Amino acid sequence: MTRQRKAVTRALTGCQDFVSAQELYALLVADDHAIGLTTVYRALRELEADGGVDVVRDETGGRLYRLRPADGHRHYLMCRDCGRSRPVDSEVVEEWAGRIAADTGFAAVEHTVELTGVCADCLPRTDGGCRPSGDEGEEPPCHWDRAPDPRGRVRSCAR
Repeated sequence: MTRQRKAVTRALTGCQDFVSAQELYALLVADDHAIGLTTVYRALRELEADGGVDVVRDETGGRLYRLRPADGHRHYLMCRDCGRSRPVDSEVVEEWAGRIAADTGFAAVEHTVELTGVCADCLPRTDGGCRPSGDEGEEPPCHWDRAPDPRGRVRSCAR
């Protein structure tokens, strides 16, 4: 594993939600890593090929990355407003994909399941107050900083 790939992996470890290659690059540069954006993309491609990251698409079709947990591939429910993600039980999806492969004789079948919604923290409150981030006693999740873009956010991981 190269020095750069180790740096990318460490940076991914610091984010609890999905991040883009550009966001990851910005985090690395902010931490004084001498790394190029092309190198970040290359490291992410290698991690994806090795099964080290899960990948989803954002609303514009861009790829977002998250370290894959030690127990394997997961599917996630992602908030369309803040970007927070939660793993979901997807055993039925995995069984279905395996059954389709067996029934059709196909090998190396891959699938993509993307679930999006609006998390409880992003739903407007009827009393006009703000919702707290995270559950009591729980470390606050990595979140997306708000900014004046069409969707009201800048896609940058804040810790």
